Amino acid sequence: MKVITLVHGRGTHLANLIRGLELSSLTPRGLWIVHMNEAPGPFSSHVFPIHTLRVDDPGGLPLAKARNHVATIDPVAPWVFLDVDCIPAHDLLAQYRDGLQAQPDALHMGQVRYLPQGANGAGWNEAALYAQGVEHALARFRSGPGSALPHHLFWSLNFACTGTVFARIGGFDEDYRGYGGEDTDFAFRARRAGVPVLDNAAMAFHQYHPSYDPPLNHFADIIVNARHFHRRWGVWPMEGWLHAFTEQGLLRWTDEHLEIIQAPSAEDVERALIKGS
Repeated sequence: MKVITLVHGRGTHLANLIRGLELSSLTPRGLWIVHMNEAPGPFSSHVFPIHTLRVDDPGGLPLAKARNHVATIDPVAPWVFLDVDCIPAHDLLAQYRDGLQAQPDALHMGQVRYLPQGANGAGWNEAALYAQGVEHALARFRSGPGSALPHHLFWSLNFACTGTVFARIGGFDEDYRGYGGEDTDFAFRARRAGVPVLDNAAMAFHQYHPSYDPPLNHFADIIVNARHFHRRWGVWPMEGWLHAFTEQGLLRWTDEHLEIIQAPSAEDVERALIKGS
């Protein structure tokens, strides 16, 4: 299995991801780190090769372009896509290998448990991560490994597929700018191509970082991307966030139009920050 992760900052989180892969029951064939708008860091492993690439975009983080590098690195091999915030469980790669062997023509979406602040400190072990991690709220929609998931529940935090399936879907749409909407678009194109999304037991532990609810820090990107998504699919993505923005008086939103009334102020963004525990 080959692993790809996208990075902007988060050096400590990336070091923990690498350590998790080093503890894996199945040694990866390599880790590809795509640095976005930053110089590659001095990361290495004594267990597997690490390759670094750099992608720059003055308009924001080029998430789609960074993920699409798998098509140029190895357009056929099985790939595991891990968010830089994820620490993989020791059997994550083996679970994905088994799932892909059974269903090679699918997207396989793993599990995630969210860690509190400090849980990823030096000396962490997997038992402690399980004990401290909180299950994702959408886990209630899962019915067991190998079962189909609705495409709109797909997210790219922790998933795997072959390069062949990635190409069949067409990769991620690089017209999405920064944050928001590109995952659902990828999943909708998978559905159009007849590619199912399947549940997989592969577990990753999401390391804490400051976040915003709603994500007013990504307001501009979310609006641009939502409009792009609606033009293609005729429905709105990220409805929960759009509702929240509308309730705060920032948007005028109908079935057909999305109009900005005003952008959030710096104070609005600060109030949306979720303080760490």
